[in-house]
Amino acid sequence: MSENNQNGLLEKLDRIEDRYDEITQLLSDPEVINDTDRFRKLSMEHNELSEVIQSYHPLKELNRQIAEDEEILESEDEELKSIVREELDDLYAQQEKLLEEIRMMLIPKDPNDEKNTIIEVRAGTGGDEAALFAADLYRMYTRYAESKGWKIENMSENPTGVGGYKEIIFSVSGGPVYGTMKFESGVHRVQRVPETESSGRIHTSAASVAVLPEADDIDIDIDPNELRIDVYRSTGPGGQSVNTTDSAVRITHIPTGLVVQCQDEKSQHKNKAKALKVLRSRLLAKEQEEQQKKRDAQRRSMVSGGDRSAKIRTYNFPQGRVTDHRINLTLYDLENVMNGDLDELIDQIKVADRMEKLETMEVA
Repeated sequence: MSENNQNGLLEKLDRIEDRYDEITQLLSDPEVINDTDRFRKLSMEHNELSEVIQSYHPLKELNRQIAEDEEILESEDEELKSIVREELDDLYAQQEKLLEEIRMMLIPKDPNDEKNTIIEVRAGTGGDEAALFAADLYRMYTRYAESKGWKIENMSENPTGVGGYKEIIFSVSGGPVYGTMKFESGVHRVQRVPETESSGRIHTSAASVAVLPEADDIDIDIDPNELRIDVYRSTGPGGQSVNTTDSAVRITHIPTGLVVQCQDEKSQHKNKAKALKVLRSRLLAKEQEEQQKKRDAQRRSMVSGGDRSAKIRTYNFPQGRVTDHRINLTLYDLENVMNGDLDELIDQIKVADRMEKLETMEVA
C-alpha cells in the first residue's frame, strides 16, 4: 500500500473511531434508550463498527512501536540499531496484514447479501438439449444448497417430456444465500454430445440463470389494485390436465407488465402466495436495476451478478472442464462441479469481486 493510501486509510479509521466512541456514549443516554427505533439503528451501526475498531486498536499499537523503532534507527547505537532492524521487519509484516484485513472490512456491504434468494433457471438456445441442461443446473444448485444445509422449495416449473425444464423457479433459504449465489446470474453454456444425437456431434446449448434477493413485505409494497389475478386449471407436460379445479394462478402487475404464474400446489391459496413471493422479488430486482442504471459513475464490474445477458460460464463435457469467463478460471473438475461442488468457483469470484471493490475505493 502506498504511503498516501495508508495515510488516507488511517485518517478514515480515526473518524470511524470517533464515531464509535460517540455511539457508545449515545447508547447509554436514557433519551436514546427510550427511542426504540433510534436505539436499534445505533446498535446496528455500533456492531458494524466494532469489528473495525477491534483491529484498529492493535494497529495503533503497532504503529507506535514502529515509530519508536524507526526513531532508534536515527541514533548512533549500531548494536541496538541491528536488533531494531530485525524487529521492524516483523512489525512491518504485521502492520501490512492488519491493514489488509481492515481494508476488507471497509468494503461496503450489500444489504441483500443476508437475504434468502429466488433462483430462476430457463432453457435458452438448443431445444431439448437446452432444457436438459437447465435441469442439470437445477440439480447442481440443489446439491450445492444441500451441502450448505440450506432449504430448497420449488415455486414453479415447466417440465418437458424428456426430463428437462423450459423453466424452473425455486427458493433457497437458511443463511446468507444471496451473497453466495448472486454471482450465478447470467448465461451458462454447455458443450457436449446430446443424448438424442446419433452421429456423435458436439452441440452448444445455453440456459439462463437469474438470482433474485427474496423481497420482504417492507422492501416492496404492492398495491392490490395494481394486480390482475387470473385462475385456471393447471396442466402438465403436453397440455394434459393434472387438476380438476381452477387452482393455478397467474398474477399480472399492471404498472410494469410483469407476469408470474404458479400451478405446482393443489391449493389456489398456496399458488397465489408463491406467485406473490416471486413477483415481489422480481419487482425488487427491477427497482434495484433501475437505481443502478441511474448511477453514471457505476463501476463496470467483471463479476457483476446483475448482468443476466452476459455469458458467464462454459461447461465442456468432452474435455471435462468448466470455465468461468469473468475471471478466466478453468477447472478440470466438471463432474464434481455438476454434482454441486461449487465452492472453488464461487470463492474465486468473491475474491475477484472484493479486489475490484478495493481498487475502486482507492481510486475514489
